[in-house]
Amino acid sequence: MPVSSPDPYLDANLAVALDALLTEQSVTRAAARLHTSPAAMSRTLARLRRVLHDPLLVRAGQAMVPTPRAEALRDEAAAVVRRLAALLTPGGGIDPATLRRTFTVQASDLVGAALAPGLLELARREAPGVSLRVSAEEWEAGPALREGRIDLEIGAIDHVDPETRVEDLVTLRMTAGVRAGHPLAEGDLTPAGLAAAEHVAASRRGRFTGPLDAALAEHGLSRRVGTVVPGHLAAMALAAAGDVVCLVPAALPGEPPTPLTDAAHALGLRLLDIPLALPPVKIGMAWHPRHTADGAHQWLRGAVRRVLRPARKG
Repeated sequence: MPVSSPDPYLDANLAVALDALLTEQSVTRAAARLHTSPAAMSRTLARLRRVLHDPLLVRAGQAMVPTPRAEALRDEAAAVVRRLAALLTPGGGIDPATLRRTFTVQASDLVGAALAPGLLELARREAPGVSLRVSAEEWEAGPALREGRIDLEIGAIDHVDPETRVEDLVTLRMTAGVRAGHPLAEGDLTPAGLAAAEHVAASRRGRFTGPLDAALAEHGLSRRVGTVVPGHLAAMALAAAGDVVCLVPAALPGEPPTPLTDAAHALGLRLLDIPLALPPVKIGMAWHPRHTADGAHQWLRGAVRRVLRPARKG
């Protein structure tokens, strides 16, 4: 309801005070309710009278009674205070079952394939109104996060803007993936045997070399990469169909299995320990800080953690 007022602005405290005064019909009790002094509440009542051009509460013997205007405002004042309380309540305690949201996650083909089944299962159980869109990797995720085109980037995070929030999820090692009948599947894998085999590389930038080549070079060895494909799933499919070696990220020794190896196992690949010092692979997630306190986004990040960080058994 628009009102004229000599005051330059109206603050939310006036609505809260009006609700208390009309509910308690006593300056003293309203002051106690709002943890202030009766003198301060009297000044607030005087201000409300000036703003609303109505006495609001008037003396009737030892008590105060509301004016007709105050009676008309009672329910509206209470509703405004309830809406203010809801507006200023922290959003972290959201009930996932009430969510109606589509999340866009940017990830490589392998990470997306490992993540999607677990995320969708959690959504079915906890947040049936949530939908998931997995988008292909872009050259720069920072602008996409900043502009809201994606909610999360998941993978090897190495190109973030200064304000981007990053959380490490799991540390992996690279293994050699081969079909069950591949010659390398027999006996222990050696650097020379690995170098002599034909390889398929996964690189969205089309690169033929990587950390494995640097590690082989330290032993005076080099490998032949016959094919470069844009994603790990395609590399695994080629390895499953022929005598080529692909690289598959797997859990560190002693750590729980990771869903990032599920696709390799589904294709029947054998995962061989590589007898070389290769750098670990860190998988993390990145998001824009405006989503940090958002309850829905907190559920999403928690779900990603549960999928990619399997709990230890026993």
